[in-house]
Amino acid sequence: MDGAMMLPEFDHEFAETRKSLERVPEEKFDWKPHAKSWSLHELAAHCAEVPQWVGPTLMMDGFDLDAPHERIVPKTKAEILAHFDEGVAAAREIIEGTTGDALGQIWTMTKGGKVELSMPKGAVLRSFIFSHNVHHRAQLGVYLRLLDVPVPGHYGPSADEMMAEA
Repeated sequence: MDGAMMLPEFDHEFAETRKSLERVPEEKFDWKPHAKSWSLHELAAHCAEVPQWVGPTLMMDGFDLDAPHERIVPKTKAEILAHFDEGVAAAREIIEGTTGDALGQIWTMTKGGKVELSMPKGAVLRSFIFSHNVHHRAQLGVYLRLLDVPVPGHYGPSADEMMAEA
C-alpha cells in the first residue's frame, strides 16, 4: 500500500473535522467542561495542529518531544480554520507522494531519551494522526453538545441533523 491508497480515508476524516471546527463559537473559546479539560480554544487549536504532524512523520525517522520545535497556536476561529486548511493541503501532498516502502520504515517518538512510540510510518499515520484526529474531533463534538451548538454528523446524520429534517 502506498500513500495514495490512504487518501480517501484522509480526505474523509479531515473534511469531517473541518465541519466541527466551523461550528466552534469563538465567543466561548475560554469555556471548559471540567477543570482538568482543555478550553474550547485549546482543543480546536489542537485539532488544527494534527495535520501538521504528517510531514514530520513521513519525512523524518522520528521525533524527540523534548527537542525545541515551533508550535503555532491560532488565536481566532479564522486562524484556526486557515491553519487547519494549510496543514491538510500540505499533508495531502506529502501522503500522495509517499511510497509503500517509505510507509514501512520505522518511525520513533522519544521523550527524555525514552522511546514512547516506535512503529512503521504507515501505522503511525493511521493511529497517531488519523485516529488521533478522530479522537479529538469526538471530544469537540461533546464540547459542542454541552454548549448547545448543533453537532455535525460524521458517519451519517447527527441527532441535530435528523431533528432538522423532521
